[in-house]
Amino acid sequence: MAVENKVLFPIVDRRTFSLGMLMAFTAACNTGGNQGRAQQVTDSFWTAWRDRFVAPEGRVVDTGNGGISHSEGQSYGLILALRAGDRDAFERIAKWTQDTLGREDMALHSWRYDARQEIPVSDPNNATDGDLVIAWALALAGQRWSQPAWLERAAQIRAAIHTHCVVSRFERKLLLPGVVGFDNPGQVLVNPSYFVWPALDHFAKLDGASTWGGLIRDCEAITRLARFGPHRLPSDWVAVTGKNEVAPAPDKPPRFGYDAIRIPLYAVVGGRTALVQPVADWWRSCLAQHRPIPAFVDVVTGEEANYALSSGGTAIAGRLIGTTPPAVLDTDYFSASLQMLARL
Repeated sequence: MAVENKVLFPIVDRRTFSLGMLMAFTAACNTGGNQGRAQQVTDSFWTAWRDRFVAPEGRVVDTGNGGISHSEGQSYGLILALRAGDRDAFERIAKWTQDTLGREDMALHSWRYDARQEIPVSDPNNATDGDLVIAWALALAGQRWSQPAWLERAAQIRAAIHTHCVVSRFERKLLLPGVVGFDNPGQVLVNPSYFVWPALDHFAKLDGASTWGGLIRDCEAITRLARFGPHRLPSDWVAVTGKNEVAPAPDKPPRFGYDAIRIPLYAVVGGRTALVQPVADWWRSCLAQHRPIPAFVDVVTGEEANYALSSGGTAIAGRLIGTTPPAVLDTDYFSASLQMLARL
């Protein structure tokens, strides 16, 4: 897809790059690692998450979804291992991610791995939020543990995201959720929970505001525009049809739900709490009425889930409005992952 902004990084032959990067990753895993492994990992939440959801080879297993893995989960594993200072786990997760999900044609990752299938990686399409967090984690880890291979891989992923997942439409820079299937005639589908602000801000520091600044500003604008219904909440998926024209995606449930719960998460972690003030107001109103915060709400009809936020959602609410987060890590993969991300 054509992108107006000039990309600052060269696009390489992915086959040549893959072999070279694999060799560098192997070297990174076999040299200079004693310092990281000698440091005792004391974060009990992290070790519980790691031992429950990370296989020995570095595959992050979605135990609540048939045991599949996806680039999103791998990205969570990387940033959480980095936060905990667990270099051994980071290396294993990074290597499995690159070896198994790394695409041959560009420096992005296929979004899904299913060991039950004859071809475990059957859909080459990416999930841009996964790629964003993978690149962010690799850049930070490369700096922390002095690994040029991770820094180079992070730069290649950033370049590929900018080339293939950022489009100019309706006088805006829009972040596609994946390379294929979201840029349609007359509308672009976006997922505001893919706007990982701390990652995008770090990219701007590394590559310059001229590369990422326009996208960041327009993602902020889309987040402000995507306030629907009486509570002014964002929906999981949003259709952009004009510069200031957005609506809940027509082919998906118009819910502030399991995707959109990450919008306040990344806003808090990325220092943009004001972007999600309506979410904070609604959550506080629920508590003021002495009722639990529902797991989702239909932003059109107002219909609410008849069950409360998961432990992960409750942890995010704690970050946003100052309520007490759960003291025990959930056994559900996605809920536990949200709990962990809320601690960033």
